[in-house]
Amino acid sequence: MAAKRLHDGYENDDDQPGEKRMHRMPSFSTVIKEALMMKQMQNVFLVLEPLLRRVVQEELQAGLVRSPRYIERSSPETTPPPTPPADRAAWRLAFLHPPHTPIFTGTKIEDARGNPLQVVLLDADTGSPSQDAPQFLRVELVPLFGDFPHDGREECASAAEFARGVVKERAGKRPLLTGDVALTMRDGRAVVGELQFTDNSSWLRCRKFRIGARVVPGGGYDGPRVAEAMTDAFNVRDHRGELYKKHYPPLLGDDVWRLEKIGKEGAFHRKLAQNGVRTVEEFLQMLTVKPDMLRMIMGDGMTDRMWEATTKHARQCDAGDKVFAYAAGGQNGATVYVNSLFQLVKMEVGGVECAPQQLGRPQRQYVQQLLQEAFEHRATLQEADAGMILHASHSCDSLPLLHGKHLIKTLPSAHFVLF
Repeated sequence: MAAKRLHDGYENDDDQPGEKRMHRMPSFSTVIKEALMMKQMQNVFLVLEPLLRRVVQEELQAGLVRSPRYIERSSPETTPPPTPPADRAAWRLAFLHPPHTPIFTGTKIEDARGNPLQVVLLDADTGSPSQDAPQFLRVELVPLFGDFPHDGREECASAAEFARGVVKERAGKRPLLTGDVALTMRDGRAVVGELQFTDNSSWLRCRKFRIGARVVPGGGYDGPRVAEAMTDAFNVRDHRGELYKKHYPPLLGDDVWRLEKIGKEGAFHRKLAQNGVRTVEEFLQMLTVKPDMLRMIMGDGMTDRMWEATTKHARQCDAGDKVFAYAAGGQNGATVYVNSLFQLVKMEVGGVECAPQQLGRPQRQYVQQLLQEAFEHRATLQEADAGMILHASHSCDSLPLLHGKHLIKTLPSAHFVLF
């Protein structure tokens, strides 16, 4: 039994080390993976070694440069050359006035005052004309992206940067900007006679253009840098939209749909036409004499805010110098003089003038009645001599005004005064 136990113990002792050795031996795949990983790490070290060496060398060099001992020992021969100054502009181009908007394709571009665009040369520091500026420059106008420069700056740092903002025409299209795009600037000024866009801006991502001005590259100028000019960004619309655009200010003879909130052949336009209101002049005449009726014609579809916008736009119209007379019937011989919009210019009773601002409420009602009568008979009104009426000035001791057939009040001496 003892021998058996010894034999069993021997066998167990002999088996246990074998099992441990088998568990500790790595597999073939593990050996291959570890070998590949070591190879990859070696490749990484080979790649990083030059980079690390350069970083360490640069840091050491920077530390030596900042060291006082290095500065003292450095000789003029070892001192690095100074950095050349930046290409700083001595002068800059500018547009004297911004372009008038909106701008339509094929339409002449003018400035905000209705005059041709002008490009001027200014001192870059003071912004004023300089006596030392070049007397002769060749300048060209180019179309630019509306959102250029993209960081919001109003000037470019170099001519190369400015060139990156120039827009090229679409394939198969004419050059975007045509007309007087090549200018000769003399004594710091150049006038743009004809200039127009040939394509709208809706195909651009920003949907806007700018107009830029620059000295022609290689145009014979070799002096200091001249900074380029750029207008504000604007939309360029198709010329077909010009047929529907509003007028600011509107004109008496304009179609009524030229007013704000009244679309061409729209509901408001049709309603007005059905009631004999076809022009801005006729709209303003009814607005002066019968505003409630005009408001009723427009209907509930026109909100109070829209009505306010339309009437405000209409009132910007110039009434002109014409004056018309309407003589009321009756023994008093009252005559009212109105302008093209039926606004009261002068009133006469018995050949004597009266100041409208001195009329009381009953008299004003009577005048309003006369204006309505004149409006109803507007086709028969006679044009009066505007020069004599506008410069006439008479006085009287007393003036009876009648409301209907009854005497209302005796007015003191009065002179004609415009409303």
